[in-house]
Amino acid sequence: MHPSSHAAFALLLLSAQPAPAQAPLPPGFTDAAAVVDGLIVDMRYFGANNFVGERIDGYERPRCLLSVPAANALAAVERDLSARGLGLKVFDCYRPQRAVAQFVRWAQRIDDVKRKREFYPDEDKRELFNKGYISDRSGHSRGSTVDLTLVRRADGRELDMGSPFDFFSPKSWPSDRSVSDEAQQNRALLAAAMRRGGFRPYDKEWWHFTLNNEPFPDTYFDFPVR
Repeated sequence: MHPSSHAAFALLLLSAQPAPAQAPLPPGFTDAAAVVDGLIVDMRYFGANNFVGERIDGYERPRCLLSVPAANALAAVERDLSARGLGLKVFDCYRPQRAVAQFVRWAQRIDDVKRKREFYPDEDKRELFNKGYISDRSGHSRGSTVDLTLVRRADGRELDMGSPFDFFSPKSWPSDRSVSDEAQQNRALLAAAMRRGGFRPYDKEWWHFTLNNEPFPDTYFDFPVR
């Protein structure tokens, strides 16, 4: 065979290799984007746009993994909102325990404050644990908690919620009245839709909701998101 033919044959073999398949999920989990119509996925811990400032352990792909009941409930919320021309954007879904462990290590490095201005400008980093912004265990690791916001379905633009995702401040509490009337209304709209879908809110984060009847209430998973 001519040398150029060898090269062409090798290239053909290379191109014929199947693409790496997505890792199989544990029983009871699914990719929410395959279930929720029009879901926008912006997994903040897959990249550096988060309070740590780097990709977080266990986030190997930007996928929103949830328990099957949570994903189905979220699909019902999306259908409910679509009648208003609104949809959902998720920032975090299932979170491996190894990611939570990285948050704990970060919180102990008091001198690492490179994202303080964007995410906790008015909080002492040493107080983030005491004030409930960070914990050594997260409901996200049980697979039925989601962080999300509202968007306009027409263009995917986020509605004004008064503070960014993961902004560690009383301004992010759903009960806060220092944000604009529009932001308060949007927070209430999101919370009402999520409650109708069977989720309960968290009193310190307008974006955080957990399925009421979660299927794994006592299990904290650590499989990677891939």
